[in-house]
Amino acid sequence: MDFKWDTETMTPNQFKMADYIQKNLKHVLLSTEQEISDALQISIASVSRFWRIVGYKNFKEFKTNMRKQLDISPAGKMENIMNHVEGQELEHHNLNVSIDHLQKTIEHFSQAAFNKTVELLTAGKKIYVHSPGPSQGLGELMSYRLLRFGLALHPLNKGGSEILEDLLHMTKDDVIVVFSFVRLLPEAQVILEHAKEVGFKTIIITDQLVSSFANGADAVLFASRGEMWEFHSMVAPTFLIENLIIAIGMKNKEENLQRLEMLSDMRNKYASELPR
Repeated sequence: MDFKWDTETMTPNQFKMADYIQKNLKHVLLSTEQEISDALQISIASVSRFWRIVGYKNFKEFKTNMRKQLDISPAGKMENIMNHVEGQELEHHNLNVSIDHLQKTIEHFSQAAFNKTVELLTAGKKIYVHSPGPSQGLGELMSYRLLRFGLALHPLNKGGSEILEDLLHMTKDDVIVVFSFVRLLPEAQVILEHAKEVGFKTIIITDQLVSSFANGADAVLFASRGEMWEFHSMVAPTFLIENLIIAIGMKNKEENLQRLEMLSDMRNKYASELPR
């Protein structure tokens, strides 16, 4: 469900509330304000104020309104299946959690944002990838695959003021992909600010449905990883990256297939010198 939150004046706690509701609406409708307060580690007064901020008298009115609008969703059907798998081994539990992340990612998938991302990546003169910390593997996967299509990719994982050494060379024809999970790091904030001055395009891949930085990028893609207090899975972000790779490959299908054929020929030619 798209709530069309007005995020212009939201406080950090209100962003937390909005994001939590967006991801867990059915659970919220079965919760008390105290349970929401405990889950988000914010005061119950902050929870109570939130409903008025978003246009409702109180939590009761919010619940009534949502229940009128809420249809049975694919996630609800999936949840019913998951309820029957209690007591299974660890790998089965992780599989169910992964399915849930994929389902949430699909539920909140924006075809317009996805198409915009593909367009930006294929049109960019240079593509910079900022994937700090645990997202580094995702950035490497994206770069490794897209380089095969002849795109000019450059890692941008320096921290602190060192990142300015790369930002110095970016032009309005370039694109940067920023992986921003949980919160926007200072380096990412500087990237978005500098983009406004220079004019290069920005793409954010995030696990936040509601955030203060969503309006600051040219395209924002959501991938579920779990709540802040849960183990953060990379299954859904990887799924998203792989779909981007396929879509970009389809943009110039014949040319890209030809490149891959050339790669196969080169591997065969140099197999003895460069074994795999």
